[in-house]
This record gives sequence, C-alpha cells and structure tokens, in this order.
Amino acid sequence: MTTLTAPPRPEPATRPAPAGPLSAPRVVGAFVAGALLLLVVAAVHLTQGTSTVGALDLLRLVTGGEDEAARVLVASRIPRLLAGLAIGVALGCAGAALQSIARNPLASPDTLAVNAGAHLAIVTVAAFGISLPVLPAGGLALLGGLAAAALVMALSAGGQSNTTRLILAGSATALALNSATMLLLILFEQGTIGLFAWGNGSLVQSDLNALTQLAPVIGVAVVALVLLGHRLDILALGDDTATVLGLDVRRTRLIVTVLAVLLSAAAVTLTGPVGFVGLCAPVIVRLLGPLVPGVHRHRVLLPLSGIAGTIIVLGSDVLLRAVMGAQAGVDIPTGVVTTLFGAAILIWLARRHRDAGPTRRPPGGHAAVRSATFHRAVVACCAVLAVTAVVVGMLAGDTWVLLGDIVNWVQGRTGPAYTFVLDQRWPRVAAAVLAGAALAVAGTTVQAVCRNPLAEPGILGITAGAGLGAVSLLTFVPLAGVWAVSGVAGLGAILAFALVYGAAWRGGLSSDRLVLIGFGAWYGGMAVITFLIVAFDPWNTAKALTWLSGSTYGRTATQVLPVAIALVLLTPAVVAARRELDLLALDDDTPRVLGVRLERARLVALVAAALLTSTAVSAVGVIGFVGLVAPHAARVLVGGRHSRVLPVAALLGALLVSLADTLGRTVIAPAQIPAGLVTALIGTPYFVWLLWRSRAVVSPSAR
Repeated sequence: MTTLTAPPRPEPATRPAPAGPLSAPRVVGAFVAGALLLLVVAAVHLTQGTSTVGALDLLRLVTGGEDEAARVLVASRIPRLLAGLAIGVALGCAGAALQSIARNPLASPDTLAVNAGAHLAIVTVAAFGISLPVLPAGGLALLGGLAAAALVMALSAGGQSNTTRLILAGSATALALNSATMLLLILFEQGTIGLFAWGNGSLVQSDLNALTQLAPVIGVAVVALVLLGHRLDILALGDDTATVLGLDVRRTRLIVTVLAVLLSAAAVTLTGPVGFVGLCAPVIVRLLGPLVPGVHRHRVLLPLSGIAGTIIVLGSDVLLRAVMGAQAGVDIPTGVVTTLFGAAILIWLARRHRDAGPTRRPPGGHAAVRSATFHRAVVACCAVLAVTAVVVGMLAGDTWVLLGDIVNWVQGRTGPAYTFVLDQRWPRVAAAVLAGAALAVAGTTVQAVCRNPLAEPGILGITAGAGLGAVSLLTFVPLAGVWAVSGVAGLGAILAFALVYGAAWRGGLSSDRLVLIGFGAWYGGMAVITFLIVAFDPWNTAKALTWLSGSTYGRTATQVLPVAIALVLLTPAVVAARRELDLLALDDDTPRVLGVRLERARLVALVAAALLTSTAVSAVGVIGFVGLVAPHAARVLVGGRHSRVLPVAALLGALLVSLADTLGRTVIAPAQIPAGLVTALIGTPYFVWLLWRSRAVVSPSAR
C-alpha cells in the first residue's frame, strides 16, 4: 500500500511517559496543592446540609460543643463526604487506567459503557425484588461492567484505532443498556422506586455500612494499579516496544482493565453512576504536564487523578447545594452536575481533536448499484410493508379489533366502545409513522453532510436540544399548547445544532469533530433534562421517562399535525437537493469544482434535518437509532444515490417506529413499552453489526 493510498493514522491520544527525570519538587508541590484544595472543598462540604448546623457549630465540637451538631455530622454529613471521597478516587483512577490502556483521552467508565453495564446489573436485581448484600451487589455490577467494556473494546479495536469509533461504540452500547434499564424502571416501578434519581449518581447515604465494605475493595484496587504503574509506562511506548522490553502486553492490559472496571463497579454500587468523573480527572491532571514534568508517569498520574476525581465530585456537590439550596443535595443527583462538567470537557477535547479514521468515508461507499426496476420494486415492497404496519397498528393493542371494525369506524358506524378505542389509537399510529419517516429523512441528510455512515440527528445534539426545549416548557408552563411545545422544541433543536455546528467549525467542518461535539451536547442536554425533572417536578418522573424513552402514549391529532407539516414542507426541499447531497457525501472539493456553495448547502441541509427532528421529538419524544438504521438499510437495498435512498429510508423509518410502537403496546398489554426503548433494543444490534463489519475491513491498516 503506497503512502498516497494508505489511510491516515490517528494521532497519539495520550502522551507516553517522558524519558527524562522526574521533577521531584514539582511533583510534591502538585500533590500538596491538590491535597490542600481537597481539604478546603471537604471542609466547605461538611458545613452544608439541610439542618441548621453550620460552620461555627462544627468548630465548637472541637471544644466540646452541642450533641446535635455531632449527631448531624456522624449521621449525615460524614457518610456523604466519605462516599464522595471514595467514588472520586475510584473513578479518577479507573479513568486514568482506561485511557492509558486504550491510548485514548476519551476512554472512561462512561464512554466504555462500564457504568451503564454495572447500573443495569443492579437495577435488574432490584426489579425482581431480590435484595443483595453490598459485596454481592458489587460483584454483580463488576460482571455487568466487564461485559459492557469487553464489547466496546472489541468493537473499537481496543479503543486505539479511532477516537470517534470508540465514542460511537461506547455510546451505542450505553444507549442499549440504558434502554434496558429504563424498561425495567417502567415495568417494575414499585420494585425500583427511587432508582431513577439514583441512576444519575446520588451521594445520599443513610449509614456507613456500604462504604465500610467497599472502601477496602477500592483501596486494594487503587494500590494494585499504582504498583502496575511502571508496566503502564512501558505500555505507553507502544505494544511492539513493550513486547521487546519483556512486557506481557495482553496480560497487563487484561489485569488493568479488570481493576479499572472493579473500581467503577464499586462506585456504581455505592452511589449510582456518577457521570464523567473518570473522563475529566485524568484529563485535568495531564494538562499539568508542562508545569509538572513527570506527571504522565503512572505512579504520579494515578494518585493525582484520584485526588482530582474527589475534588470534582465534592466540588460539584458543593456547587449544587450552594446554588440550589441544601435540599437540592438530597433531591438532585450530584452526577447531573458532573455530567454537565464532563460534557464541557468532552466538547473541549473534541475541538482539539484531529481524527481521520475509518468512520470518515462516504455513507454510500459500499452500497451496491441497483437498476431502476429493482428500485421501484423495493419502493413498492416498502410501501406495502409500511401500510401493513399501519393496519396492524390499528388492529393491535390492549383491545384487539377486526378489520371490519376499522371499516365501520371509518364510515362512522361503530359502537361507543370501539369508537373510543380507535379514536385514541389512530393518532398514536400516525405519530409513529410520521415521526419515523421524519427521523429517517433527517438521518439520511445528516449522514450525507457529515460523510459518516454512523451519524444520526441524535448524536449531533439535535434530539437532546428538541427534548430539552419541550421538557422545559412542560415543566414551567404545564398547560402549554401543542403548537407552543412544537415551537419551543424546534427552537431548542436549532439552538443545539447552532452550538454544535459553531463549536465544530475551525477553518472548516471536520466530520469526526462534529460527531464528538454532538455527543457532548447530547450528554449535556440529557443531564439538563434530568435536572429539570428532578428539581422542579420530582413527583412526575413518568414525564421524564416518556421524553427520554420516546412514547406515543396519549397522542392527539393536534400533536401529530406539526410532524405532518414538517414532512410536507421539508421533504420536497431535501429531495430537490438530492444532487447536492450526492456531492456532499463525496468530499469537500468536488462540490466546489461543480459550483456548489459548500457551506450554504451543508447549512441548509442540516437546518432541515434539525427541524424534522424537532417536530418528531415534540410528537413522540426521544427515539434513537431510526435516523441511523433506516438510511443505512436503504443504501444497502437501492444504492447510494439520494434520489433513491430518501423515499426508501422514509418508508423504512415509518415501518420501524410503527412496528416498535405496536410491539410496545401489545407484548405486555395493558402495560406498555415506550417505542423508543424498542427501537433502541432493535437498532443497537444492527449498529453493533455495522461497527463489527467495518472493524473487519479497516483493522489491518489501522494497526
């Protein structure tokens, strides 16, 4: 393979340990400064709480103060402080270890789906009414985290081949696991009560029982990682070099992975998944490299990352209670704040990132060339299947009807019972079909513009922005009308898209940078949605689950109308720009040579995708993977030309969401599964297959 045809290699994600001597005074100074900052944050943390015990009351304890202050300190504040210290150390060290073995600054317990796997394992046990002691629960979380990490590492070639690929694999796996977790929360609401807030990371501790059992596990794992620090320094030089120096690379990587996942599992067992601490802490420590020579050596990096992790966790908790009040520390999960901080770090890292790995290729690059007759046959088949899905959707549900009943209902000749059932059912079927079509058209557009076959509106922050706008309005203006909700959702989608697009622009638009920043916006938007629900409407978690899971429950004709209007107005515009989409999917130079105004065409296409997505979200909530699966399946069937892909993708999207909605309404009737959870559980295996297939194609050259 020549230099011209070889794919670009990704740049080193993490710096190897420097060969020069350590600057001992500066390293000691970094530890002292970190310890002093931690002591200050911990002292402030102890003064906060829902009781009237303040800093002066705590100071009086030194001279034999009131018993009330001592009781508050021992029963509430010390357990919360120690829990924050424990998970901060655990997640900080786990993140540093995972970033080192993956040689990727975006590897963390969150992006590798470790937290999601551990969380699902614990919720599964609670859902079936099984109460496990702390250590067995931690062991179960360890197994769940290891399984998730193994899958993500396999799909992303150990995380080394491509940063965007790692984020896509980890986020897709986490989305599937979170969908399964949310499904259990919905189906077993009584058995899992309180786990929604806990699932975002809460420091509330009733006693020290769990901490005293998990603290030795965390301590032993951290010490073991530090002892392996020299091996990690050698591993940072590269697998070949490390092997020449006598290091067993595979065994070292396996041991470090197990220890990192063990730390993450212990943290999840103790407080729930606190987001992005494992991403932020090592990144912050590595930024000290120019000031503290030797900080990249793992026997320095790991403990400093633990200190940074505790500062992030406790600092987030202090900030939350300082801004929102003491009760917010009980009601609002600390993980919401750390996730917002982590989303900002992720966006900052993405802006500095340069990547041109295997996900940057035209989305139709491997699509077969089909004849016009075959295309028409596929369109006809898809149309028949979509119509069949609509009919089945009208027939099925908690009350089954016959085809003749539908005919009589259309003619106005059914009785009150069937009339009520079908009047309630048809807006749901229409919402599913139209939202699926809108998301598929938007996904096709986004993939063409980004030249990324794994892109979709959700991972560009558009879905989170639309959901955030809709939930914000419903939270503060509960009686808002449908058009107001749709308008605010559209505004949220456009603002989120503008932020992502603007942040990704650095003298040009990088596909990988756009996707990574979009992921950061998605995580941040979801954290804000959770914050709004828990802070301002804590007794209505069903609303959060509805928006975050995607559901057609209770839809009305008025709520469906905005999606229909968006499809009628924007789909012809996208179809009219099919030639531009074909050119945009190739590269940046060809459209310019042929007279296409590149940035204008790209901007208009993405705005249309944002509007289509926002109306779909306002109608059915957040539904993932439709914008990824439908366009890809369409290209497999009819080739890469957008004049053919768009109609097939729209029909497949309508078919997918309609079937998901029907299954959700009938499988466990009268209970219901949100359509978004079904599409996630269906779409994730397809997405995993896409990643695995592309891995097989590119891994030899990537190495």
